[in-house]
Amino acid sequence: MRSIKLTIEYDGTGYSGWQEQANGISIQQTVEEAIKRLTGTKPRLKSSGRTDAGVHACAMPAVFATDSALPLRAFVEGLNHFLPDDIAILDAAEVPPGFRPIGDALAKHYRYTIINRPSRAPLIRMQAWHVREPLDTEAMSAAARDFVGVHDFAAFRASNCTAKTSSRRIDSVSVSRTGDMVIIDVVGGGFLKNMVRVMAGTLVDIGRGRFGAGHVAWLLHNPDRKKAGVTAPASGLCLIQVHYPEGLTFPPEAA
Repeated sequence: MRSIKLTIEYDGTGYSGWQEQANGISIQQTVEEAIKRLTGTKPRLKSSGRTDAGVHACAMPAVFATDSALPLRAFVEGLNHFLPDDIAILDAAEVPPGFRPIGDALAKHYRYTIINRPSRAPLIRMQAWHVREPLDTEAMSAAARDFVGVHDFAAFRASNCTAKTSSRRIDSVSVSRTGDMVIIDVVGGGFLKNMVRVMAGTLVDIGRGRFGAGHVAWLLHNPDRKKAGVTAPASGLCLIQVHYPEGLTFPPEAA
C-alpha cells in the first residue's frame, strides 16, 4: 500500500469548505471522487486541516492510501482531467506510511487580502475583502507584532469552536500595502476556528481607528471575543503553504 501526498490549489468560492459534509459539496469530496474515477477505489483523504466555506488554498497538502501502481505524474495529470476548473493538483509525492498531514506540520502560512479603496473591485471580489474606509497600515503593523508568541487566543476564535485549548503559537504576522491592496500574512503552529479571520478583522478595526494599536495586546490578556474585531469575510483568506520537516516527503521524480 502506498501513501500519496497531493498538493492541491483551489478556489473555495463554490464549496462548503474542505471537509465533506451533508449541506454542500466540499473540496475533499470532489477530490476523492476524482481519485475513484482514476483508480477505481474511493480513498479517504487526510488533509493538514480544514478550511471554511469560501476560503481558498494555494497549496493544501492531503494524503491518501492506495494500492494503485500508477506513476506519480498520473495522479497529477489524471486527477486534473477529472477535476473541475476551480480545483487543481499541483504535484504528487510518495510519503512514508506514517506521515501525518496535521501532526507532522511545523507551521502553516495563511494570507488575508484586502482591497482598500472607495469603489468595489469586481475582478477580485471573491478573493479579497473590500474595505472602503482608509486604513492606517502603520497602526495595523504595530498591533500585528503583539500576536507573535504563545498566547491565549480565546478572543480570536468562533463561538462554536470546539478546540480543547485556546493556546496557540504564532511565529510571524506582517501587514503590507501595495497600492490599494493590503496583505496580512500569518504564520503559526496551529489555528482555532476563524482565528485568522478574527485577527484580520481586529487589525482592520485598528486600521479604521475603532481600536488603538495596543488593543491586540489587551485582548491577549483579556480574552473576550465580544471585545475583538469583526470576523473578516472568508473570501479574503487563503492557505499559502504548510511547512514540514525535511525528509518527510520524496520528490515527485523518486517514484
